[in-house]
Amino acid sequence: MRVPDDRRRVYDACGNARDPSGVAPDDEGIGQTGGASLGVTQVGLDSLAPCSAVAQAGSHAPTGSILTNSEASAEKSEQPCDATLLCMTTRPSKTGPMSIFALTDVVRRAQGNALDLLGFGPSECSYRVIASAPNWRLRDYGGSLARPPLLIIAAPIKRPYIWDLAPSVSVVRYCLHRGLRVYLLEWKPPPFGDGSAGLETYGDRAIAECVARISAEQDGQAPFLIGHSLGGTLAATFAALDPQCIRGLVLLGAPLSFQPGSSKFRDAVVALAPSLSMETGIVPGSAVSQFSALASPGTFIWSRVIDATLSLPDIRATEIHTRVERWALDEVALPGMLVRQVLRWFYQENRLCQGTLRVRDRTVGPSTIRVPTLAVVNAADEIAPRASVKPFLDQIPGRDVRLLEFPGETGVGMQHLAILVGSRAHAEVWPDISDWLDAHG
Repeated sequence: MRVPDDRRRVYDACGNARDPSGVAPDDEGIGQTGGASLGVTQVGLDSLAPCSAVAQAGSHAPTGSILTNSEASAEKSEQPCDATLLCMTTRPSKTGPMSIFALTDVVRRAQGNALDLLGFGPSECSYRVIASAPNWRLRDYGGSLARPPLLIIAAPIKRPYIWDLAPSVSVVRYCLHRGLRVYLLEWKPPPFGDGSAGLETYGDRAIAECVARISAEQDGQAPFLIGHSLGGTLAATFAALDPQCIRGLVLLGAPLSFQPGSSKFRDAVVALAPSLSMETGIVPGSAVSQFSALASPGTFIWSRVIDATLSLPDIRATEIHTRVERWALDEVALPGMLVRQVLRWFYQENRLCQGTLRVRDRTVGPSTIRVPTLAVVNAADEIAPRASVKPFLDQIPGRDVRLLEFPGETGVGMQHLAILVGSRAHAEVWPDISDWLDAHG
């Protein structure tokens, strides 16, 4: 429903609505059946019907719609309540039902809420939502209309406020202060019981709709795409599909080449993947977190303990570390189809880097990316090290491709997040990224 501009939805720093006036499904499974199952199906629980009905209805705004404040409140409820999360479970397997992970999501979110009470909750900039669909919504943070727009592609794992964690280490604030118009593609939890969305949604249609909406608002100006981690991989996928729709591509800690030996994390994921039997239901966030910890305990467990210890002498580093830990508790469920395709098409078969990835009946890879590209890697990051990025960049045609590398730092929780929340990264690396955007704007 369209309403006048003065009724556009605006969010305050707490994420509450306020008055603005003040890829085709792949039927093949991952590896062999048996072992620990991450297949997710819906369980009918009559006592939870009211909650599930709300989640299923949701608020869906077609592209280009402006939502009223009442619709904003409805969409705010799309974040699953505890009862809804408990409805997301699996068939029993040899190791027990996936409902354990759904319950773990609830517990971890409660722990995060406790940290909120201690002052470590999200401290986000105000934004308005200008477009929405079942799996995503587009945030507009404002900024200058004179500069090319910047579209952040958040990773679909956990919530996107890692880009706006605190005023001192906020990528969103930094870009706004540099005069950029900032947008962010936020991934919503899958509609109740529907985990059928895959790479065609996350790496193509959703980004395409956001790019079209932004270009329309910006008098035809194409946006830069910037993504971190899996968000960067999705951004690269879209850039390979429709390079003519964007101005440039910035990839932060984004794994792009998944050949054997490219990273310890990749090899561990591939070693674990044959034991998974993936269905196209909903995968609780805790299941993804546990799988990642099994694949790389050094990154997801021990490095965080070490970072917490090294941060103790520095109050500011300790605060940022604690905020990262609070963010890590904010589990968000994922569509089973997306998880399955990422594991198989990227990690196991390396289709994107090899140029054999088929999306929208097209075969794409680095050779079809024809826009200026900047990639940033952390030398201490085991998830997306240099070896998982450079082979991809080397295949992009043209000479306007640059790779920046920076050392790790303390007070970031995990080195994989340092480019977003590290004080040193904000002081030394982000000025280079901003200068690159200026040069190509």
